[in-house]
Amino acid sequence: MTSPMRLSVQRSDVLLPEAACTAPRISLRLPSELRVIEEAVDVVAQHCEAEGLCGRRARFQLRVALCEALANAILYGNREDASKHVDVHVTVTDPAFTVEVIDEGSGYNPVSFEAPALPDDLEAAGGRGLFLIRQLVDHVSFNDRGNAICMVLRRA
Repeated sequence: MTSPMRLSVQRSDVLLPEAACTAPRISLRLPSELRVIEEAVDVVAQHCEAEGLCGRRARFQLRVALCEALANAILYGNREDASKHVDVHVTVTDPAFTVEVIDEGSGYNPVSFEAPALPDDLEAAGGRGLFLIRQLVDHVSFNDRGNAICMVLRRA
């Protein structure tokens, strides 16, 4: 039996120290259940579109990258443990949309996942989602622990 959907959305403005200005931010807390990914992606995409994310291509890139990051966090980070959550923070600035996905897992070394360059690599157990994310967004970084991915999609 699965728990009921628990999607918590919080809107706020965050102070950006480098520019001493505020930026719109949305935060979501999701259960570690794959079935919530689509709704969470919809909420984030609607927020970004309301904040000026333009173009079908950019909206597609955001949706696919976020879907992959959430699936990785739920499946590999939290291992679908119902007692754990995934947090999503989206900050909107003039130059970019920054999306951070944080799980409660022990983390991993993202460098250990090479791009699937050879046909045999396409059958490998992991790495395709991360490869796809790196192709879709303008910048990807990870925290030191390896349980948070930060994706930046610049405005066109």
